[in-house]
Amino acid sequence: MKIGILAVQGDFEAHAATLARMGAEYVFVRTARDLNGVDVVILPGGESTTQWKFLVEEGLDKALVEHAAEGGAIFGTCAGAILLAKEVRNPEQDSLKLADIAVIRNGYGRQLASDVRQGATAISPEPIEMVFIRAPIIERVGPDVEVLAKFEGNPVLIRQGRILIATFHPELTTDTTVHEYFLRIAGAGGLHAGSSDPRLEPTRPGKLWAREHSGEYVRRLRSDQE
Repeated sequence: MKIGILAVQGDFEAHAATLARMGAEYVFVRTARDLNGVDVVILPGGESTTQWKFLVEEGLDKALVEHAAEGGAIFGTCAGAILLAKEVRNPEQDSLKLADIAVIRNGYGRQLASDVRQGATAISPEPIEMVFIRAPIIERVGPDVEVLAKFEGNPVLIRQGRILIATFHPELTTDTTVHEYFLRIAGAGGLHAGSSDPRLEPTRPGKLWAREHSGEYVRRLRSDQE
């Protein structure tokens, strides 16, 4: 199965590094043509307004909606959550409207509200590291949305069919649990839950990447703010 990472702005390279550690192949997506043959798409964190403008200019907005309509899996993190949401507030913004959720941009505050936490999820018996950087808040979820994790009472990891959304940044940690779960949703390479493929087995939570690499973490925080 072919995995595509939207690579127009944001931390797409971090997603690529995570997939590389897992032994999964990927391509970068920058045009609608790049989606040809892609079965799985990742929408990375970054600046959602900039990303949305690019999607519209390149016709990727329509291509992604078509991808989802044909059963393609999509994983959005942080800004990707905003792009996938049915409703976007603070301020309002157009979106792909593929997930029945309402999000509030910068819901936890601006850059100073960024944080690193360990949190429980429904996808792993162990807590996972959650890196929040100017994260949106999921204010409402529809009846077909499954909440997989919460932080301060708000959903931070949700699933609707073959769409997975995280308001945090699993790609900025050494823990591949969330990406592995997404590949199980997508059925990457024909593999499903229960497979003996080690990529799809539950992992122990990774080390606190953001704390062990504090200099790089601060650099990414500042870059995300620009």
